[in-house]
Parts: sequence; C-alpha cells; structure tokens
Amino acid sequence: MGISETVIRQRVSSALHDLGDTVADRWVQLQLQQSEMGESVSEAELREEADALVAALASSLDSTLPVDRVVTAHPELNQAVTEFSLRRARGGASPTATSLAVLALKEALLESVQESVERSTELYAIALLVNRLLDAAGALSFETYVEGREEIIRRQSRQLLELSTPVVRLWHHVLAVPLIGTLDTTRTQVIMENLLQAIQDHEALVAIIDITAVPTVDTAVAQHLMQTVNAVRLMGADCVISGLRPPIAMTIAQLGIDLSTIITRATLADALSEAIKITGNGSPQSEAAVPR
Repeated sequence: MGISETVIRQRVSSALHDLGDTVADRWVQLQLQQSEMGESVSEAELREEADALVAALASSLDSTLPVDRVVTAHPELNQAVTEFSLRRARGGASPTATSLAVLALKEALLESVQESVERSTELYAIALLVNRLLDAAGALSFETYVEGREEIIRRQSRQLLELSTPVVRLWHHVLAVPLIGTLDTTRTQVIMENLLQAIQDHEALVAIIDITAVPTVDTAVAQHLMQTVNAVRLMGADCVISGLRPPIAMTIAQLGIDLSTIITRATLADALSEAIKITGNGSPQSEAAVPR
C-alpha cells in the first residue's frame, strides 16, 4: 500500500521543524564547498539566508496549498526565495552558483530526513516531494535572478547614458548638451528629460545641442533631434544645433531632411554667439555641469 502525500508532507514538515538548524548548517557547509560560490556571499549571510528559507519551507508545508503551488502561492516562502535570488543577483553571484545553491538545499534536507526514515519506499516518496518543492523554488529563483540582473543592467545603462549626455551651462540663460556617439531612441529620451528639467531649474532661454562628436546623421538621428528641439520649444526656450560639419551637411541635404526651421551653426562658439544675441544678455556665467 502506498504512502499518502499528506503523510509524506507531514514527515518533511516535521523534519524541517525539528531539524531546521541541522538542515541550515548543512546547507551552509555545502555552499561553502562549492567553488562557484567564490567569495560573493559571506558565511554569516549564508546562515541568515538558510534560516529564513528553511523556516519558510516549514511554514509552507503546514499550509493547505498543493505542493506544486506552495512556492508561488505561499507568501512567506515566495518572499524568502525572491529575496534570496535578488541578493545573489545584486551581490554579483553567477546564475550557476545560485542554481547550485538551491540544489544543495535538496541534499541538505534529504540527508537530515533519511536518518529518521526506515523504509526505502518512504524515503523515495519523500525525495519525490522534496524534488517537486525545490524544483519549483529553483525555477522561481532563476526567474527572479534574471529579472534582478536585468534591472541592474537597465539602471547601470541609464546611469551611463546620463553621464555621457551632461547638460552644461555656458552663459546666463544658455544651456548646452554636447552629444557623443550614436543618438538612438533611449538616449534621446534621457537627453530630453535631463535637458527639459535643466531648462526649468535654470530658467534657460536657449538650449544648444552640439553634434560635433556624432559620427553620422541619418533620417533616424534627424528625427530624434527634431523631437528634442520640439520638446525644448514647448518649454518656451529656443534651440540651436551646432557642429554641422560639411559631410553631415551633405548627408542631410542628400536625404532631403528639412532642418530649415531650426537655427544651425558650424561650431559651438558660433552657436553660443547666436544664443547671446537671442537672450540679449552679455553677462557670462562660469561653466558648470547642471546637477540632476
């Protein structure tokens, strides 16, 4: 006669409650033995994670949720697995090390349980339940890890974009954005946000967009420039584009791109001179990066 899942579940739950410290200690040891772990997580942090996850596993098995839904539907366990994965992602641990850590918990739990089990059939049933439970935990851990790393990458990319597109105050009521490299949709959005906020903060009347270091200007780049110019005008400021070198001017003419409504100048010095005329103010301000 087979052993019911309810009985097996109670056995695993009892083991987690009675031998929780043993399971946690063994899990920490197994992780420290893994070469993939490196030094990304300290032993104290591993023990804190182990205590939280083992306690959450015990609590989840005491619930009435089906085993296949425990990891996703039990709040405490879901949070414990999620926080475990996010800490690993933020700490720079590899996905391999994170996956192996979850597998090591299986080993630690089964080692502790088998000491109190006499029949092989019961141990087999327990192993199946533990595998189902921790495989689901592993899947959630991997998904959370990937999402966490993607968020970190997005945030770092955003920071790099902001650093590569500083808003500089050239003159009283005159701001400038020196562009370097390719201008794409994401970068255009960052430029517009930073520039419009700077216009508001400094009551700027003219914004100079310098494209001297932009290698090429095609239809897409021209559209991005137009979007930025239109946004600046909506803020009540004029816009001047500088850095139009002969090759870029020829390309724009050949593509039939109409920049006739925008003030353009060959150099940043010429653009600044034009901006001073527009503002009607000859009092210089020391050049400084505009804080964001």
